[in-house]
Amino acid sequence: MASSLTTFTDEARIALDTLSGRAAGLFSPSLRLGVTGLSRAGKTVFISALVHNLIHGGRLPLFEAQKSGRIARAFLEEQPDDAVPRFQYEDHIAALVDDRVWPDSTRAISELRLTIEYESASGWNRLFSAGKLSVDIVDYPGEWLLDLPLLGKSFADFSREAVELAALPVRSDLSQAWRELASAIDPDADADEMTARRLAESFAAYLKACKLDERALSTLPPGRFLMPGDLEGSPALTFAPLMRLSERRRSGSLQAMMERRYEAYKTHVVKPFFREHITRLDRQIVLIDAMQALNAGPAAMADLERAVTEILSCFRPGRGNFVTDLLSRRIDRILVAATKADQLHHESHDLLQAIVRRLADRAVARANFSGADVDVVAMAAVRSTREGTVKQGRETLPVIIGTPLKGEKIDGETFDGKTETAIFPGDLPEKVDAVFELPGPQPKDNEPAIRFVRFRPPKLERTAEGVTLSLAHIRLDRALQFLIGDRLA
Repeated sequence: MASSLTTFTDEARIALDTLSGRAAGLFSPSLRLGVTGLSRAGKTVFISALVHNLIHGGRLPLFEAQKSGRIARAFLEEQPDDAVPRFQYEDHIAALVDDRVWPDSTRAISELRLTIEYESASGWNRLFSAGKLSVDIVDYPGEWLLDLPLLGKSFADFSREAVELAALPVRSDLSQAWRELASAIDPDADADEMTARRLAESFAAYLKACKLDERALSTLPPGRFLMPGDLEGSPALTFAPLMRLSERRRSGSLQAMMERRYEAYKTHVVKPFFREHITRLDRQIVLIDAMQALNAGPAAMADLERAVTEILSCFRPGRGNFVTDLLSRRIDRILVAATKADQLHHESHDLLQAIVRRLADRAVARANFSGADVDVVAMAAVRSTREGTVKQGRETLPVIIGTPLKGEKIDGETFDGKTETAIFPGDLPEKVDAVFELPGPQPKDNEPAIRFVRFRPPKLERTAEGVTLSLAHIRLDRALQFLIGDRLA
């Protein structure tokens, strides 16, 4: 699908940019790693933990270059793109380590260059020079990525799909106010700014309600309605899908206004983001908060699968030869990572990974996606819990131990954000398909099979010399090996 998102002129500009980048890479090898995910999936935490562990020599046994002692050092350098905000690594680490609070979520695109000096595993390569790789980490909201399919859709397509989604049982009550307002709109009526504004505000309110923890829905374009930034209040964000469309398409009508602004949104917001950032990526990790969706139920899991399908359809996958690689970048490895695995006992990690594998496989098939290696992992970039067991009668239960965030609740108990607690999170279903199947009627007092709470970041230990140890994690090393390990061989 990604090829349908660009024109011939776009492709020519992309080719020139790629050729320039490849020429620079002959003298200073680099790799552009895209990091995305939907809101609260842990993008900021992932990048901070990755950089912190590499700079401080963290324990990464599955990351071969680190395990074998071939990494001489890792350090931050100036990023190559001066027009892109810098990822504020130092501030985020201070929040995690000193304040024990999770850093603020990604609100816009940012970038950070991490340079790794290493010794090649090949004796032949070691004869010539020491290895050096600059990893340009590009952090961007998944909500923006979900806008890219709009480039291939007309306003009529957008309206039809938005209306169909809004009518789903899991969304119908949240979208009711917008649907009632939109159903009374005559698309042939004269264009009116206040009507357009009321529709846009009502539609945005519905999308924001879908994001709440209770529903945990993921497919919510247009993404800038959720994260408007400096576009808030602009005509490019003052539009909404229409319940009814006119065949007349009269100039000066409300429908014509909405369609024009929708096209402006695509031209001035979505397309530059795709051309300037997505087309320049070499590797990609997609972080998903499967825990939140599992808590919310099968409808949220189905919506998450829909979102991952849309995300994968936006990338430019594949491997080329030497000539094609000079003119066009392609993503050849994509990792779909279920974050917050530390909210489960390790006995359930394989099941969590199987759930994500099933979700990713179906998304790959539905997106007609091929040409890149796609892998999945259940991980926690920062491990906020440890494991233990508790006796309950004659039964021994596996538990996780940590400090729940202030305000988190289980069984009527509200946590204060200071007290360490042992929690039995429950068991994931043995049958993966059960996670995606809508259940029959349930008793009102039926206890959920799984229950998750959010924990504070861990308190880091210090050595006798006062050195702070690196952030503990679950399978961050495996993610690193898949994403960049081959480039450090």
